[in-house]
Amino acid sequence: MRKLLFFVAIFAFTLIFSQCSVNRQITQAKALGDCKFHITSADSVYLSGIDVRKLKNLEDLNPMKYPQLATGFMTKSIPISARLNIDITNPTNKTAAIDQLEYKILLAEQELFNGFVNQRIEVAPGGASRVPVKLNANAYKLMTDDKTRDAFTDLVRNMSGSNNSKSSKLTIKIKPTLALGNKKVDYPGYITIDQEVTSKMFLGQ
Repeated sequence: MRKLLFFVAIFAFTLIFSQCSVNRQITQAKALGDCKFHITSADSVYLSGIDVRKLKNLEDLNPMKYPQLATGFMTKSIPISARLNIDITNPTNKTAAIDQLEYKILLAEQELFNGFVNQRIEVAPGGASRVPVKLNANAYKLMTDDKTRDAFTDLVRNMSGSNNSKSSKLTIKIKPTLALGNKKVDYPGYITIDQEVTSKMFLGQ
């Protein structure tokens, strides 16, 4: 009888602990939704393996000078990669945290990048944290589509630190993922951030 009571007590404790863990995750994810997200800088920006920070003018990116670009246009594969640094500020009196999140970044209403951050993000009440987000995509369509070509050109100019560029409007959509036992459950809806970004901002100035 004692063994039975012992196992019942252990089961009840585990159930309560599991429920508390779920409630804590939900509370922390909701607090994350109340945080302020701000793109602060970008680095390691490469287009077809070319470091755009080393270019004096974006016009220097021509297929005659960089054969990998010519190949990219022929194969419709022009990889772009970068690391975007995002500051998260928590104005609430609760800890904001998540163990995993999905993100999408849109330019001119077209999806530019998407991916996952598989690490714990935690922001103390009234505190701030910086999260680096790696971006990888095929820029071919962005460079050849009339709807996105000019916006993408301005974005690359801003990432390169050019002073002669228009600000770029980026939309960031973030979807936290909750760990419920052995299952992953997506947070309902996206946290959406619209931001005008400039070359000075990408340089962290």
